[in-house]
Amino acid sequence: MKIGIVTDSTADLPAYLIEEHQIQVVPTILVLDGKEYADGIGITREDFYTRLPSFQTPPTTAAPSIGDFATPYESLLSQGCEHIISIHAAATLTTTINVARQTAQEFQNKVTCIDSGSLSVGLGFQVLAAAEEAELGLKPALDAIAATRKRLQVSAALDTMEYLRRSGRVPAVVARLGGLLSIKPMIELIDGQVKPIGAVRTTSQADERILNFLLKEGKLQRLAIMHTNAEHRARKLLDEMMSRVPQFMPRDILFANVTAVIGTHLGPNGVGFAAVKK
Repeated sequence: MKIGIVTDSTADLPAYLIEEHQIQVVPTILVLDGKEYADGIGITREDFYTRLPSFQTPPTTAAPSIGDFATPYESLLSQGCEHIISIHAAATLTTTINVARQTAQEFQNKVTCIDSGSLSVGLGFQVLAAAEEAELGLKPALDAIAATRKRLQVSAALDTMEYLRRSGRVPAVVARLGGLLSIKPMIELIDGQVKPIGAVRTTSQADERILNFLLKEGKLQRLAIMHTNAEHRARKLLDEMMSRVPQFMPRDILFANVTAVIGTHLGPNGVGFAAVKK
């Protein structure tokens, strides 16, 4: 059985992996001063993060349309795919998966939609797991997603909680961290829920804490270092980890400047990781 793989642009997968595995990526929508942009088109991530603190009207985001999903579904089926796995960002944080499910109803049980419960490369690693097993059939690909999700950890140290607080996508207990002055909050994403895991007063303390969280994961099958336009900080985190426990590191490490659609709700100057345990 030939399986097609579809995801959305919040998966933050590099172009070479998308091409290698022939993954179809549906752009999510970024709204700046009333103008809609397909994610990744019309404004670079670097430019977006530089401008983010100065936007008079805070940016917002939106899910793709039914037509945006129908196009890749039709394309894959016309290319001989017998079934499609469409895996997307957590339903607790975005309506994208709901639109995918609505669209799938028009394709006579040929599309299976999966809520990853994650974001960014936390989603991307589940997409990769499915793509790598797709040649073996639908069940192995779905099993690979479930196995990856079970061993997945996504954590981040933000420069401020303000962007996440005003997004309305976090519980009140998390949002209250935004009212504390000079605090660098740390969060994790588990099954679509954003949870606080600590707060410190300086960036260096936050980086050390995030590094310790990462070291506790032990030997890794996959690792991505993610940042919101804080490349120097993120590379320093990776270098420090590699110097401490090189034997725990997977061969290939992804490095992602998180897409603007997610960064809208996280703010600039954050750093984090997505890790899949061996």
